[in-house]
Amino acid sequence: MGTDPWVGTWRPHRPRGPIAAMYSSPGPKYALPANTGYANHDPSRFRAPAYSIASRHLKFVEDCSPGPGYMVPPHMTMRGKDGIPAYSLYGRPKDISSFKTPGPGTYSPERSGKSAYYSAPMYSMASRTKGLNVDQSPGPAAYMLPSMLGPKVVNKSSAPNYSLIGRSKTGGFHDDLQKTPGPGTYRIVEPGVYKYRPPHYSMTARTFLPGDTTQKPGPGAHSPEKVVINKHQAPNFSFGIKHSDYLAPLIVDVVD
Repeated sequence: MGTDPWVGTWRPHRPRGPIAAMYSSPGPKYALPANTGYANHDPSRFRAPAYSIASRHLKFVEDCSPGPGYMVPPHMTMRGKDGIPAYSLYGRPKDISSFKTPGPGTYSPERSGKSAYYSAPMYSMASRTKGLNVDQSPGPAAYMLPSMLGPKVVNKSSAPNYSLIGRSKTGGFHDDLQKTPGPGTYRIVEPGVYKYRPPHYSMTARTFLPGDTTQKPGPGAHSPEKVVINKHQAPNFSFGIKHSDYLAPLIVDVVD
């Protein structure tokens, strides 16, 4: 600090901390997104395809082929068996018997009967069959003509029918089971329904006028002597000098 030359009326010294003039960018506060990887990638840059090594899927682990259980014999080709014909020793089969055609003496036309000759009708007396015992044909008494009395006559007009029964004790005119409305059944209709409605009044709590309960400043809270908006202000001075290590110093004395 003591060996640095004087610049004008002051000598340069080491700053107490970093200042904004030392950096040409906002610094590490504004971190740019990365150009590698998939997450948090820079949207203004192209992203190359990413590949990953994962475990084998289950469908490749399962056995999808028949395996060595279906082994094709070596002598089988796409056109059949390969090699010379093979023979085996079996028993001799029996000869097939020839068909024996019947001769003229085999037929007996005299025995053909009704199929070849005309014959007179023939009758026989046998027992009654079992089907007659379960015959369910209706007899003469099963059919009955419709009655000529009553309202169910088919082709005749019937006179009106009347019946005489006793008087019921329930629901008669002499038994009132609270079916007749009394004077208390009818509700009184309010006069405001069919006449002009009178004014209605209600009693509520007392209300207060809205007011301001905030604290107002008094006369001693104001300082008119400090107001400089509407009048001239004297110049103000402060001790110190504003400088920067990155600005060119003012050199007055130039040594030849």
